[in-house]
Amino acid sequence: MHVSLIELREPPVIVEVESNDNCETGFFGRFKEISPARPVQQVKLYDRTPAGEWYWVTGWSDNAQTPTCQAYAQLVEDSGAGLTRLVYGGIYGLRFKPIDIEEAWSLDSLHQWGESYLSLASERDLRYAD
Repeated sequence: MHVSLIELREPPVIVEVESNDNCETGFFGRFKEISPARPVQQVKLYDRTPAGEWYWVTGWSDNAQTPTCQAYAQLVEDSGAGLTRLVYGGIYGLRFKPIDIEEAWSLDSLHQWGESYLSLASERDLRYAD
């Protein structure tokens, strides 16, 4: 009698972003899920200052009337970077704006910008919605 052992695996996390007005560069990535996705509202980025600054983050969709959608953060394994906190949103990626500027989400704002996804080393750089 022959018995086969089937290894049960979590489905991969697939992030696919089309090139669009929010972020010029499209992206397709496949990651190994380590923990479930959680809704995220803010991220801390270190682009402008070594101490970091907090930004609102939203997903960006292809719905012209209501383009914002939920952004998520999830611990994943990236073949090139090891464990990372993957932040992803809609089919058109993510959109960021400073937390000290109160304005609607808009592609026309000089204070906002888009990215296809974000990879963060530390969970301290995330503020979850839940």
